[in-house]
Amino acid sequence: MKTVLNWINGEWLESGEHKDSFNPANGLVIGKYADGGKIEAELAIAAAKEAFKKSDWKTNRHLRYKVLNELANQFEVYQNQLVDILTLENGKVRGEAEFEFSLVAPKLRYYAAQALTQTGRALETKPGSYSMVLTEAIGVAGIIAPWNSPLILMIRSLAPALAAGCTVVIKMPAQTAQINAKINEVFASVKSLPKGIINQFTESGSDGAAFIVESPDVPTVSYTGSTQTGKILMRNGASQLKKFGFELGGKTPMLVFDDANLDVAVPILEKAITVFAGQFCMTGSRILVQKGIKDELVRRLSERLENVKVGPASDPESDMGPMIDKENVNRVDKVVEKAIAEGAKVLVRGGKIDNGPLAAGAFYRPTLLLVNDNKMSIVQDETFGPIATLQVFETAEEAIELANESIYGLAASVWSQDVDLPFKVVRELEAGTVWINEWAQVNDEFEEGGYKLSGIGRLNGVASLEDFLEHKHVFHRPGTL
Repeated sequence: MKTVLNWINGEWLESGEHKDSFNPANGLVIGKYADGGKIEAELAIAAAKEAFKKSDWKTNRHLRYKVLNELANQFEVYQNQLVDILTLENGKVRGEAEFEFSLVAPKLRYYAAQALTQTGRALETKPGSYSMVLTEAIGVAGIIAPWNSPLILMIRSLAPALAAGCTVVIKMPAQTAQINAKINEVFASVKSLPKGIINQFTESGSDGAAFIVESPDVPTVSYTGSTQTGKILMRNGASQLKKFGFELGGKTPMLVFDDANLDVAVPILEKAITVFAGQFCMTGSRILVQKGIKDELVRRLSERLENVKVGPASDPESDMGPMIDKENVNRVDKVVEKAIAEGAKVLVRGGKIDNGPLAAGAFYRPTLLLVNDNKMSIVQDETFGPIATLQVFETAEEAIELANESIYGLAASVWSQDVDLPFKVVRELEAGTVWINEWAQVNDEFEEGGYKLSGIGRLNGVASLEDFLEHKHVFHRPGTL
């Protein structure tokens, strides 16, 4: 069985212990990978530092424009291979894998345009004296990507880093090693890409990621993952006064008012729980429903969740694929059992599949629990599985208070056919993204990120470049004394 390798300084690197990759739908081995670590991180940083210092990458915006566009083109060439491996190793049903892939090329092309349109400022501050502000690439950028949507969440950090003029070191998770290797093939196929600009390795542990965070040669790190890990990274990078961009945990409240159109809302609420098997930072895991439509919403949503067909991506009739592994299945089930023991009422009890043809896989049927205490851990903590709680409110003020009583503030959703109410609610919600009568709509042109412990900085939009730039003030008095 072929072992896939890491890609550093424009070459395939044969190093590290060889480990197995698994299909979460059946637990079978699908390949092997070279497991990276500190050695690979050191080599990648050295290559990226050399490329940043000695090439014209940081100053040649037309080269960056060309590379980003060629990357987009090459990802499209590899579309079928990438979608196939996403379904096999990541467990996504085909429609979800195709959706993830569809976001990649447009994002790269958006940032290709940003490479050409990025500007500074100039002003005659007093007669005969001029000031200007130049934006310059900060240096080597570290990217630490998660396993739940490895392709797009890596590209979401990579594209603005390249547009800004940084060289890059990427640490990818071992759970998606075969996907990572296919991405490396795309990088290797881009003829205009100078060596050392993009370096990527897979790691099952944390030594390589820790070295990136602690290295003085990596002034900025873009990380997508848990809030707990984000805190550790910030603490470990503090001695370097490192710049961080974090998109961290979420606990998205879905506020459904009495006048909501349930014909539209309920199917989307179902998907907000089950997309990527609930392994999504914006999973709609907290449903807040106004008292007048509580019974109808519960009836409709429960029926839909009970009819979700859980199965492997290889079955075109599957609505929801497996979780990433059985360890996470067991973790989520313990969270649900604890909530029930603490008083949560079961509306839909999905759970583990221990019998039949799916028993070998990491499958978990969706679960819906009615809760009355907003301080319960299942309400407050990110579950990262197809689990949702349902709470009842009477007034908009109560809904806002419940929604905001959280350490998280990544996203929220408001459902109402009223013209004015949603905008009044939106202004009071503590969240970086709020959808009205929708969920999980993200645009390349507009910023995405979290309030409170859901993150620092923004990805997407123009603001995402800030994590990868320095601003230099230049004062000029022409002539001689």
